[in-house]
Amino acid sequence: MMELEYSFGRTPWEAFLSTRQAGDTVFAGKMLALLEGEGGDALEDALHSLEEACMNLSVADLPRPTITGEAGLRLRREAELVKTGLSPRKLEEGDPLRLYLEELAGLPACGDERILAERCAAGDESAREPLTNLGLSRVIQLAGEYTGFGVLLLDLIQEGSLGLWEAVQSYSGGDYPALRDRLIRFYMAKAVVVSARDAGVGQRIRQAMEDYRAVDQRLLAELGRNPTLEEIAEELHMSPETTRTVKKMLSDANALERTARAAQPEETQEEADQPVENTALFQMRQRIQELLSVLDEEDGRLLTLRFGLEGGLPLSPEETGKRLGLTPEKVLSREAAALASLRNS
Repeated sequence: MMELEYSFGRTPWEAFLSTRQAGDTVFAGKMLALLEGEGGDALEDALHSLEEACMNLSVADLPRPTITGEAGLRLRREAELVKTGLSPRKLEEGDPLRLYLEELAGLPACGDERILAERCAAGDESAREPLTNLGLSRVIQLAGEYTGFGVLLLDLIQEGSLGLWEAVQSYSGGDYPALRDRLIRFYMAKAVVVSARDAGVGQRIRQAMEDYRAVDQRLLAELGRNPTLEEIAEELHMSPETTRTVKKMLSDANALERTARAAQPEETQEEADQPVENTALFQMRQRIQELLSVLDEEDGRLLTLRFGLEGGLPLSPEETGKRLGLTPEKVLSREAAALASLRNS
């Protein structure tokens, strides 16, 4: 069986993260838009890359969902509890959140956090439990920042506790409280992002960006001038604040594409003097065409669009489907079959 001897390059989210560095803040909505059309593993990979690079993850640009039924009532109740002060006495007897808060109140929380952190960094295993106990109250405090995004408080607390434990385990010196808070927030933000992805937020953001571009171009033609943000917001039936956020995402996406194009190596004079059939670029394209030639024309076009083989950015299943007259599900199905056919060639 022949192995594929080329790669499709970096995905949009990988290209985006390559422009960021440790300490930078990445907005969740932008990441979900870049990840739209990717598999579930891609989200996990992206979040892992963010954590490994010591970046911050903000959910400030995510919409707050409207959830109905018992789940919605519970989420609204928890948001109100956070505003008025989260006390076990405000919850019913037997409520899991109340039981946890009461258990937390009974934990011994004594000692100097900085001293315990330094002991952990020095390899003192006995310092980890008291340091963790001291940090759990901080988890409760920070969980309030993430209410309203569709994730239950107890789930936020659980994820934040994992972030706390990661801080305790990984601390090797420096500002421990800063590390603790960053990882607690990061793990809670991850839970919010996963929930938003499951709710289709990435697809809605991508669609909003496409709608913004279309309305902007239409109004420019109709008015003979650049439309104002308020005029675009009115056409999109969005608030000016939401429209401004979409505009910023679209601007960033365009800048990222320009950066990626500028980073492509220019042809050297030596390469220009060679016959075109001897250049590496020509040979690579020939190789790709040979591989795709085993497919029918539409499947070849589908892979070309999905992986940006003509020099553009890879397209989502929705975007590819619009160009080929297929549903996103049909695009993913045909893509999987086409790739399997190439692997077996």
